[in-house]
Amino acid sequence: MTAPDGSASPADQHRAVGEAMTHVAALIRAGHEVVLTHGNGPQVGNILLKNQLSAGVVPPVPLDWCVAQTQGTIGTLVMNALQRELGHARVAAVVTRTLVDADDPAFRDPVKPIGRYFGEDEARRFEGEGQVWRRFDRGWRRVVASPRPVEILDAAAAVALIEAGFTVVAAGGGGVPVVRRPDGVLTGIEAVVDKDLAAAALAVAVGATDLVIATDVPYASVDFGTPRARPIGDVGVAALRALQAAGHFAGGSMGPKVEAALRFAEAGGNQAVITSLHHIGAALSGNIGTRVSRGVEG
Repeated sequence: MTAPDGSASPADQHRAVGEAMTHVAALIRAGHEVVLTHGNGPQVGNILLKNQLSAGVVPPVPLDWCVAQTQGTIGTLVMNALQRELGHARVAAVVTRTLVDADDPAFRDPVKPIGRYFGEDEARRFEGEGQVWRRFDRGWRRVVASPRPVEILDAAAAVALIEAGFTVVAAGGGGVPVVRRPDGVLTGIEAVVDKDLAAAALAVAVGATDLVIATDVPYASVDFGTPRARPIGDVGVAALRALQAAGHFAGGSMGPKVEAALRFAEAGGNQAVITSLHHIGAALSGNIGTRVSRGVEG
């Protein structure tokens, strides 16, 4: 949902979402019942930068608020774009919370980078405000916990809208992260939930038959980035788990997508597909993409 160079200006986001929805609209015209979810990395990064630049004037908002804000903004862009493509389509965006475990090991070792790169002086200043920052090749960047999604709390609202004939946008950015206190009260927490793992949890929660993970390549590959690289087509759960264990999928890129596809298939889904956005229709027909299912031997 950005320009090819990563720019996330409003105009860039309008264009990117509009292009994406042409492919989603084609699925809907073909008779598929669609539930959408999305990432929000650049958008949350922009909000965090605003937090930092205006901290002396406007109180910064916590990370769970940032995710909720992006769900509203991106959901609105998606609704408008789909309705332009389809006419008077019924589309709804659901502000969605994702329950995580307050004792998840991720909270003890935050590793998920968010926001922009800064110099060491700025990073140290933010560390004084309780944030965790780490040095990367391009500079210093804030890191936060990325706990495992336990439950998509508002999936029932999405199901009710689906049954009423709406195309639903839900669990954007992995969902607003919340924990349950000992007294049962839900409260937001400073974390981000991986969008691919949340997509798998959402797909299971709404009873989806297929999970399609749209990315910028037509297939997941073994030995990616080497002369030995080869695409993965139809693959069984056991075989893909073995490739995963052998280290073929990088943690910051294809790794979460492969794990999400495996979780969905293991939970009883018909198939999980990883392919490029432009090929999502053909992938559902079995003509392209990495297609994961329990019924495949290889």
